[in-house]
Amino acid sequence: MIREALRDPLAHFLIAGAAIWGVLALAGDPVDPAGRSIELSREKQAGLALRFERMMGRAPTDAELDAQIANWVREEILYREALRLGLDDGDPLVRRRLAAKMDELAAAQAEMVRPDEETLRDWYRDNGGQFETGGVLNFEQAWYPSEEAALAAKSEERPRGEPISLPRTVVRNSPDEIAKLFGSDFAQEVTALRSGPGWQGPVRSGYGWHLVHLYQREEGRIPPFEEVREAVERDWRSRTIQARREKAYQLLRDAYEIDIE
Repeated sequence: MIREALRDPLAHFLIAGAAIWGVLALAGDPVDPAGRSIELSREKQAGLALRFERMMGRAPTDAELDAQIANWVREEILYREALRLGLDDGDPLVRRRLAAKMDELAAAQAEMVRPDEETLRDWYRDNGGQFETGGVLNFEQAWYPSEEAALAAKSEERPRGEPISLPRTVVRNSPDEIAKLFGSDFAQEVTALRSGPGWQGPVRSGYGWHLVHLYQREEGRIPPFEEVREAVERDWRSRTIQARREKAYQLLRDAYEIDIE
C-alpha cells in the first residue's frame, strides 16, 4: 500500500514538504535562533500585502504595508528569542500550529491553481442543486444518537426520535437556513431528497442521525452557470482543498502504527 501511495504526486509533495518542515519553523523560513540577521525578501513583502488584501478586500496603502512589515519584524524577533529559550518545547499551541501548517501544505496547490472552464462546468453539472435560489423545504425530523438506532426506528409508522434542542418540524426554510440549524452536510442531503409521505434517511448531521419526512418542497431556480461562475469556483476550490487535506492525512496515517490503550 505504501509503495502504491508513493506513486501519487501528492505523496511526493508531502515528502518534500516533510523534509522542508524538518528545518523550517513557524514563520515559514529557515531560522537560526543564534543568528542576529533578519532579511525580509520582496516575495515575503508581497505575501504580507496579499494577506492584508484577503482580509480587508483591498490592497494596503504604503503606510499600512509599512505597519505590516514592522509587525512581521517584531514577531520574528520575539519568535527567535522564544526559540533561543526553548519555549516551543512541548507547547500545545505550537503543536496545533504545526499540524495546521501541514494541512496548509497539503492544500497549497489547490489554493493556487485556476481550474479551466471545463472543470468548473463539470462541477456545476454535478453540484448545481446547491446553487438553487428561492427554494424552501417543509419537513419533520426525528433525531437519534447513532445510525443503528435510526435504522431500527425507520420501520415505525411515525418515528418519535429522542429529545434534542432542534426543531421537530421545519417550515419553509431555505437550504441556507437549514444549514444554520443542522449543518451544511445535512442541508445538502435533505435538499437532494424527494418529497413524499414516507420517512427517509438516516441523514447525518453534526448532532447525530436523523430520519426525515420531507412532506413538501417548493422548487426554486437553479441559475445558469454564467451567473454563478465565481461561486462555482469558490465551491470547487473549497471542496478540492478539503479532499486533498483528507487524502494527505490518510496517506500519512497509513504509515503509522497507532496503539491506543
